Amino acid sequence: MKNKGLIASVAVILLFLGATFVYQLGMRSGTNQASETSEPVEKAEKTVGILQFVSHEALDAITEGIKEGLKESGYTEGDNLTIEFQNGQADQSKLATMSQQLLNKDADVLVGVATPAAQALANVTQDIPIVLGAVTDPVGANLVADMDQPGGNITGVSDKAPVAAQIKLAKDLLPEAKTVGILYSSTEDNSKYQVAEAEAAAEENGLTSKSYAVPSSNEIAQIVQVMAREVDFIYIPLDNTIANAMQTVVQEANKSKTPIITSVDTMVEQGGLATVGQDQFTIGVETGKMVAAILDGTAEPATTPIYTFSDGETIINETQAQLLGITIPENLKDEAKLITTTPESEASDE
Repeated sequence: MKNKGLIASVAVILLFLGATFVYQLGMRSGTNQASETSEPVEKAEKTVGILQFVSHEALDAITEGIKEGLKESGYTEGDNLTIEFQNGQADQSKLATMSQQLLNKDADVLVGVATPAAQALANVTQDIPIVLGAVTDPVGANLVADMDQPGGNITGVSDKAPVAAQIKLAKDLLPEAKTVGILYSSTEDNSKYQVAEAEAAAEENGLTSKSYAVPSSNEIAQIVQVMAREVDFIYIPLDNTIANAMQTVVQEANKSKTPIITSVDTMVEQGGLATVGQDQFTIGVETGKMVAAILDGTAEPATTPIYTFSDGETIINETQAQLLGITIPENLKDEAKLITTTPESEASDE
């Protein structure tokens, strides 16, 4: 009986010790697992090369948005990210040279801000991933084979504007208008693509359209003067040459009180009357997030669809409307983002 009691006691002790060991092992495992899941995953240090076509408010906002998108995705400049930035200032030969320089920096991903910059990068590599920042027509620019299946080393974000909605907005603001003048650069493929859209939209809204191609920025003031005599309002598609000279366009158009309908919010802030579209910083943020996904290895350019925005915000410059003697309909006031700016005439006197 004593031996049986001793055996039973030993068995109970061993069972207790075994249960304690299993419990502690489980706790250690759970603690380690919790610590692993609670700690943020460290991102490996990466290099991103950004080539911007030219400096103007819209493209500058996109570049800042790219940095923000990268930051939101865990890549911070000066920490785990190096950004090599080049600005071609609208010089095609500089874009070619700068593209090669960025390639020599061993960038993990290259970003082309605006169509000419993206085309320059595409000319120097078919291996390093390239992300498009604000390219209106990637297929027409021969950068990708298809919007849904790009098929090569390039994908990105399109800034394609809702042209039909912009022309419709012009008609709502300017019901008496009969003729629209389309101002664009003859050297930019992205602009030519939108001219045809604007002409079709004008016809649908009962407007006659006239196109005015600018061969160089030196001709802009003179062409706007001619337009002011021939059209009821000016429409500017996504065009870097015109955007870079927006102050000149506004100055000349205001002399005859000719309204300007633009394609981007920054140009409304510079003196355009109105637009429908996405703000440029948001376009940049989406571009930055796409770059981060490629850096993480969770996206491949060949199979990542070109990102396009499905809607846009109506933006109206109240200051400009007042200057031009335009009454904003109440329904538009209710749905639009209304901004106020310093009139161009006052700004020039400062």
